[in-house]
Amino acid sequence: MASDIVYLRDLCVSVVIGIYDWERRIRQKLYLDIDMATDIQPAAASDDIDLALNYKAISKRITEFCENSEYLLVETLAENVAALIRDEFGVSWVRLKVNKKGAVSGATDVGVVIERGESG
Repeated sequence: MASDIVYLRDLCVSVVIGIYDWERRIRQKLYLDIDMATDIQPAAASDDIDLALNYKAISKRITEFCENSEYLLVETLAENVAALIRDEFGVSWVRLKVNKKGAVSGATDVGVVIERGESG
């Protein structure tokens, strides 16, 4: 199996997330970086989008999922997004960074990075 990566950077989603009462009443922006293991050779050889890992479809689905969710923890959202990518798009391995910019005074970024599955 090839060790190719299809990626998305700084995918911005607007979500209800957080443990404080005020966070439950507003939408906050999260930024997602996603690396997905795939074999690009079949798509490259045929120039056929149906054989590619369609990052536009993935970004649309993740945005829809996140914007319709309400989690307390970034960790929970990360686990569920990673599972969605693996289950719905047949991705064997995913690295996902969820960034809640500005959540901690004095830090520009804060969040989690998870890896799920086998990279091949």
